[in-house]
Amino acid sequence: MAAEIQPKALTRKPILLQRVEGSQEVVNMAVIVPKEEGVISVSEDRTVRVWLKRDSGQYWPSIYHAMPSPCSCMSFNPETRRLSIGLDNGTISPLRDAFFTDSHQSRVTMILFVLELEWVLSTGQDKQFAWHCSESGQRLGGYRTSAVASGLQFDVETRHVFIGDHSGQVTILKLEQENCTLVTTFRGHTGGVTALCWDPVQRVLFSGSSDHSVIMWDIGGRKGTAIELQGHNDKVQALSYAQHTRQLISCGGDGGIVIWNMDVERQETPEWLDSDSCQKCDQPFFWNFKQMWDSKKIGLRQHHCRKCGKAVCGKCSSKRSSIPLMGFEFEVRVCDSCHEAITDEERAPTATFHDSKHNIVHVHFDATRGWLLTSGTDKVIKVRCYLMKPYK
Repeated sequence: MAAEIQPKALTRKPILLQRVEGSQEVVNMAVIVPKEEGVISVSEDRTVRVWLKRDSGQYWPSIYHAMPSPCSCMSFNPETRRLSIGLDNGTISPLRDAFFTDSHQSRVTMILFVLELEWVLSTGQDKQFAWHCSESGQRLGGYRTSAVASGLQFDVETRHVFIGDHSGQVTILKLEQENCTLVTTFRGHTGGVTALCWDPVQRVLFSGSSDHSVIMWDIGGRKGTAIELQGHNDKVQALSYAQHTRQLISCGGDGGIVIWNMDVERQETPEWLDSDSCQKCDQPFFWNFKQMWDSKKIGLRQHHCRKCGKAVCGKCSSKRSSIPLMGFEFEVRVCDSCHEAITDEERAPTATFHDSKHNIVHVHFDATRGWLLTSGTDKVIKVRCYLMKPYK
């Protein structure tokens, strides 16, 4: 194991600090214990483990606790060191004498502990969102979602909860002590929402999806701005955000880790325009029978330029280009005129790419040290240092 490294500057080369193995099943979630050489994990093998660094430099499970059901998720508060665990049988355990037995009818999918309000928020495969008093265990209220929820975030200042589900919808609720109000719902993904991440400072919400994309929703700006980020070849499994450097970390099911620079002025992707003929050469598309007959020409297939949104034929959009400020880190189809107009400066990448070499199911970022933890379907936990500027 490498010696402890205090991050000083941003680099593209991650350093693997530790590889933690020992769970019998998939590690669904894990967190780095702040200011200590330790990791807490929950697993499908029903165990809660606290891994501490030994003199040998390796991490070993110093605390081992068996739960009555597989552990599906957890929430760890670094200030109080309170650990709340969601179980496959629908209950929530605060690792005290009592369980929140009326939580869910089936597997708990996400859980959040809100210290300021002493609330425990949770979602389950029963399509229910619920919140409990963490002191008494009393259920305070609930809301039925349109599909199974897989993303959960909360804003303490406004008491807004954000719920992403498998249908691709994000729901915003306003929570009170014993009731909630639906604020709005919105969609932008073509696949289910797999992860959410909230930045309370810039007041933006990030959503990851099985459609391989991330969307940044400008909640605080109240302008309805949605910025797409395309940098994964597989579904996005987990998100984390480093506020002090304004970097978004997204992890894919294929092991890809993308670190996005969000401290740049990004552009919305244009709406795709409708047309019966190419908006560059006026050739008819294959459903435009009248123009095809009048011009005695064969109809062409329709495409769209990712830069301007115009409907174009293949001949007028034969070029490819990356457009990082629009979120396209990979090359995408653009019309010939846009390809000529895009400058080398506009093609400069705004993200870095890394291979974790395991299929990631969860990510946790420790801003104080710049350490990134990933857990995977291979039952392995990996801790890396990305040498980001540490938060103080």
